[in-house]
Parts: sequence; C-alpha cells; structure tokens
Amino acid sequence: MSLGLDDEARIAWLALARAPQVGPVTFFQLLARYGTPLEALSRAGNLRADKDAARHEIEETHRLGGAILCTEDKAYPAALGELSPPPPVLTVFGDQTLLTRPAIAIVGARDASAAGRKIAREMAAALGEAGLVVVSGLARGIDGEAHAATLRTGTIAVLAGGADQIYPPQHEALYREICETGLVVSERAIGRRATAQDFPRRNRIITGLAVGTVIIEAAERSGSLISARMAGEQGREVMAVPGSPLDRRSAGNNRLLRNGATLVRHAEDVIEAISGQIDGLDVRYHPTLPLDPPDTAETPDDSLAERIFEALSPTPIPIAEIARASGCTARQCAARLMELELEGRAITHAGGLASRV
Repeated sequence: MSLGLDDEARIAWLALARAPQVGPVTFFQLLARYGTPLEALSRAGNLRADKDAARHEIEETHRLGGAILCTEDKAYPAALGELSPPPPVLTVFGDQTLLTRPAIAIVGARDASAAGRKIAREMAAALGEAGLVVVSGLARGIDGEAHAATLRTGTIAVLAGGADQIYPPQHEALYREICETGLVVSERAIGRRATAQDFPRRNRIITGLAVGTVIIEAAERSGSLISARMAGEQGREVMAVPGSPLDRRSAGNNRLLRNGATLVRHAEDVIEAISGQIDGLDVRYHPTLPLDPPDTAETPDDSLAERIFEALSPTPIPIAEIARASGCTARQCAARLMELELEGRAITHAGGLASRV
C-alpha cells in the first residue's frame, strides 16, 4: 500500500488518538495546543504513540474492506461532529451513506420480554419505512430485534470493541448481514476485544448518531439508562415506552417517564416527537455546550494542578464541578487535566468527565 503525505498526516492523527493516555478530550486539547497531530507527537512529552502501529491499523482495516474516518473527513458523520468532544476516529464497515441520513437509536434490555421484542421490531420497521436509519448496539434482545427489522431500510450497529469483533457471538449472522446492507461502526481499533469501560463510549456514539433515543424495557442501573442520560446531555430527544410496574425490565423506562422523557407507544409517536428536529433530510441537532467558556486572561497559578488533583476521585465527575471545587475556569481546569493525564495521574472521559487514576 502506497502512503503519501496525506496518508502520513492520517497516520499521525490515528497514532495520537490511539496513544494509551489520550482520550477524546485530551486529543483535542493537544490539537488546540500544538496545531497538528504531527506537532503534538513531536512536542508533547510522555506520549506513548506508535506511528508504525497506526500505519498497520490503516492497512489492515483497508484489507478487511473497512475505512477509518477522522473528524476532519467529509465522510465523518455530522451528528457526531456536534458532540463536545467528538470521537477523534471511527472505523466503519459497510454503507457509509447511512451516516448522512437522520437516525433514531433504539436500545433496551438484553433479556427482553416477548412483548418488548415485538414492540422493537414493529417500531423499528415502521421508522425504517418512514426513511429513518435505526441505530443500536448489536446486543441481544431489543438491539438485535431493531437491527433485524431494518436490514432492508438501513441500520447502523455500534460496537464496543473493534469493528471486526463480533459480540455477542450469537449475532454473527446478523453482524455479517449488517456489513453487507448496513453499517458497522466502532471507536476502537480493529482486533480490540471490548472491556467494561468501552460500553459507555459505545453508548455515547449510539445516541450521538441519532436525533433521538427510544428506550424499550430497561431495568434500574442498566446500560440503556446510561444511553438515555447521554442523549439528554447531547441535547437529543429522550423517549421511553411505558411498561408494567410489576416488571423489573420496565422500572428504568417508567422512571425516565416520571423524570420527563417523552412517552412513545409506536413509530407515529416517535416521528411526532422528533418532527421539530427534522426538515426533510436536514437534521437540526442541539449539541452540548463547548467545554471552554469564551477566552479570558489566565493568571499563572503554580498550585492549580495539585488543587485539581485533590478534587478528583476514582469516580468520573463533570469537569465543570472539578473547576468549581478548584477555584478556576473550565478552560484552566481542562488544560491542567491534560497535563495530569500525560503524567498518568488523571483520566479524561467522553462527555466532559474526569477521574483520578
């Protein structure tokens, strides 16, 4: 495979994004500070970036028939580009044109009831026929039903591991059908097996690709409720199907409805709920506010990094809260967090969160 200058810039972008201590927040902070990934790789200390590994990943992805999309690529989905921050890179297998169409996320319980599965199938099929792409996570239960019902009209499966890692294995046939007629998306490198920390990042992409998210059967403390929270933070419509108070699989749905989620029973309700955000095929997203406030003069403060470190805990908390506890602006906090992350003392997470290592 021949690699030109443009390819070398892409390799540097991927190498920076894949560096072990660099998450999406840190990636764009480094880009803002140094201008380009090449400059960041050469000037930022303590980065364990591997350009050879990035080169191999690009070649192997192309060999498997996939593509790697960077946020600056024209093919990168506009919906994800609205997030703060967006995933720096995506690996995709399948029909990339689906990324240009308005989408609805449908998620729910893995151990879904027969009624829940029926609702997912019928709602997804009707939304597909109406021209919407259905996005989900390829999990058992609700996710699988939503994908299977929209293979013909357009479906996107977002994976927690690499785009070539089929999970769960029971969905191998469905995965291969989606690769043929739909699109498989992952933020992670090919070959990477999913870990627990990868699933919230997957959920953020599922909701980020969509105008709104429909929850069908979700127990308390389920991953689907994390998806609902992320959709709300992203300014997207949060919808839930009501369920029996006697079924634990509906406890999360009913709590969402009590807290203000839009009640939906079928596809018509979903289309009505999002009608104000779709004009033909032009979707009007309402992204979260940028991490940084308008430019303000920054007074040198040698003790700030330690105050921020003291404010951190092992549980991810919003950067705005860390800044408030440390007595600084969000911009100052984000800059010091990047330094702490490069030192291996802190971790920044998607969604404007940070934690202590």
